[in-house]
Amino acid sequence: MAHLLNTSFIPTSQPLRRNPTSSAPALISGRRGRAQVQAKIREIFMPALSSTMTEGKIVSWVKSEGDKLSKGESVVVVESDKADMDVETFYDGYLASIMVEEGGVAAVGSAIALLAETEDEIAEAKTKANSSSAAPAPAAPAPPATAPEPQPEKIPDNAGPAVVPKAAATVASTHPASEGGKRIVASPYAKKLAKDLKVDLGSVVGSGPLGRIVAKDVEAFATQPTVAVAAEPSVGKSAAAVAAEAGIELGSVVPFTTMQGAVSRNMLESLSVPTFRVGYTITTDALDALYKKIKSKGVTMTALLAKATALALVKHPVVNSGCRDGKSFTYNSSINIAVAVAIDGGLITPVLQDADKVDIYTLSRKWKELVDKARAKQLQPHEYNTGTFTVSNLGMFGVDRFDAILPPGTGAIMAVGSSQPTVVATKDGRIGRKNQMQVNVTADHRIIYGADLASFLQTLAKIIEDPKDLTF
Repeated sequence: MAHLLNTSFIPTSQPLRRNPTSSAPALISGRRGRAQVQAKIREIFMPALSSTMTEGKIVSWVKSEGDKLSKGESVVVVESDKADMDVETFYDGYLASIMVEEGGVAAVGSAIALLAETEDEIAEAKTKANSSSAAPAPAAPAPPATAPEPQPEKIPDNAGPAVVPKAAATVASTHPASEGGKRIVASPYAKKLAKDLKVDLGSVVGSGPLGRIVAKDVEAFATQPTVAVAAEPSVGKSAAAVAAEAGIELGSVVPFTTMQGAVSRNMLESLSVPTFRVGYTITTDALDALYKKIKSKGVTMTALLAKATALALVKHPVVNSGCRDGKSFTYNSSINIAVAVAIDGGLITPVLQDADKVDIYTLSRKWKELVDKARAKQLQPHEYNTGTFTVSNLGMFGVDRFDAILPPGTGAIMAVGSSQPTVVATKDGRIGRKNQMQVNVTADHRIIYGADLASFLQTLAKIIEDPKDLTF
């Protein structure tokens, strides 16, 4: 999939391939009664950045009309159904005409700009673009949208003063670059600069097209003085008041983002798979003790759970299999653990590849790297679409149990609840206290049966309850 990015202006799959004998806004000559492009003015196509992507949104144009381009140079930032990606040109030339402006949406394989081979052809390319009735129009600004519900760990302490930028006190809580609070539109360099300067992009007002945040906006914001403003408790406030503070307009209709649209399609596809669920209670005292011992070395609980799951899957390969055509299934050669992560405006599953073979310390470092890239929407396709088994963990929110929906093409997904103190009967007949967690596995019943899951969960429980193998 990484190859797609480097050759993004060249269709990479047969359904999207444009026949060189089809009509195009370029100089053409007759051959066997059909038109043929002479490669002086080329169409720049919307690339397919993932296997599930059907359309893409133009986040920002890195280059302007008339700019000279070199092969391999970044030209445009595209929002796919999973991430924002810099897309490179595969040819030298000049960016003659932009056919889909920033904020516009185009189908995969459709033209978004024209590339001229020489400066002399720029005017001709502009004429071709203006006369083309097939050029997609920029998407209309989205109506005020419902912001995602804030996660518990991000809720500020209302008892203390909140420090806000001086200029921010006079502007609305939602500005054009936030698209109604759903997500923030910023150039890649602005995002990097904001991270370096520790600036919250949600508080920055963009001056670019459609309110996009550019580097100078971040720099200006970072130099502003700040004033302390006492935060008022929200207890007792009406729903309308709370919604207004969060930038939500009650009663508004909110269109799906590109990512939400992809999630919706995947969920509908999941409905066609016959699934069943098996739950299991696992004692976590030994795992909790191990985590406390090695946490200071950068090990995360997510990595420990992924490692334990991968080691269990080694002994139960059918649970790591997948079915796509309904006629056959594949025993996957690698154990790649996908872990669900909530991000602004959607959900993504970064993948810990070969989790059974990687040591816990390297796995933890890799997980932190993947989460950072996921939140910055910079994951590459192979980092989120190669999972063979998925783990979804809501234990950090105090959720004791839940069921997860099976991702299409995989055999199983495991929902992990919180580890909680539980009164239990000991083997000698006494009453004791142990930390226990509930796990529920949803599986494709076409290829995995109840006994398969029961055996897998028994193995997983043994590994977690005696986790010595996790650190080897």
